[in-house]
Amino acid sequence: MRRCGLRLAILSLALLGTVLRGADRNPDASGLRLHGTVEPLRSFPIATPRLAGSGNGNLVIVHLVPPGTIVNRGDLLVEFDRQTQIKNAHDKEAEYRDFVEQINRKRGEQMASRAKDETDLFEAEGAVKSAELDLVNREFDARTIVEHNELALEEARAKLTQLRRTFDLKRKADAADMRLLEIQRDRSENAWRHAEQNATRMRIVSPMDGLVVLKTTWKNGQMGEVQEGEEVRPGLPLLEVVDPSAMRVRARINQADIEGIRPGAQVRITLDSYPSKVFRGRLEQFSPIGATSNMSQRVRTFVAFFSIEGSDPHLLPDLAAAVDIQSPVDAVVPR
Repeated sequence: MRRCGLRLAILSLALLGTVLRGADRNPDASGLRLHGTVEPLRSFPIATPRLAGSGNGNLVIVHLVPPGTIVNRGDLLVEFDRQTQIKNAHDKEAEYRDFVEQINRKRGEQMASRAKDETDLFEAEGAVKSAELDLVNREFDARTIVEHNELALEEARAKLTQLRRTFDLKRKADAADMRLLEIQRDRSENAWRHAEQNATRMRIVSPMDGLVVLKTTWKNGQMGEVQEGEEVRPGLPLLEVVDPSAMRVRARINQADIEGIRPGAQVRITLDSYPSKVFRGRLEQFSPIGATSNMSQRVRTFVAFFSIEGSDPHLLPDLAAAVDIQSPVDAVVPR
């Protein structure tokens, strides 16, 4: 039983190594064959925008550039239904301008009220001075007149004190009312700006010259490309603008095959979809640290990038490619 279990374990490890190698010997040469995918050197992903504020629901696509289209920088790629955001922007703009008018009107009313209060203060201060002058010659006036003047002075001072206290309270109340209107105005302006920015984000133009490649996403129980008229959630990848003039192949090299390979090695590249197309290239770089897989922690692979000489309309992203390293050279194995 133990021998049988040991044999099964050895057989399992052998099969595991075959699966994880991801490479095989080129039957037509003494080099190594790797399998990878084509990817662009320069690309720009486009996703459904995330709207600011409360508008974070699904968006409806009203225009989508067809896949494979050659676009220039500034060309329209995708547009979503913007009517709600445009209407919201107009409503918030009207609300903002209404608060601006309220602030201007309130400021005018407060200026008029302040001018009146300052006039009342000036008159009250004059009444106090007048009452004080009436008491300058009190020793020559009759007692009844002196008492009358003293009462008048006391009343004038009390009124002045009350007016000063009221004046300060009114100014604080005016400042609080003005601040409240300013806060409401600023909120309306922020909502207006957010709605305008949302409307702008819902119309996406190309950031570069390139080729349009639509992304596949999970919908209706299967993988597929988005289409005009569909609702999409925020953040969903829609398409990618790639530079078709510079492509490369990403592949993985097993740790058992890494010895004797170094950057600069000449390679032969073929596409699984177009076997008759043959391209020349070379190994540009590979990761200095190997990565383990979920199946085994002992087997490591290294990510390698192979440049492709020239350009061809058949070189599209995500195509499967075979890379034949025709003449490996001795090199130090990265550790």
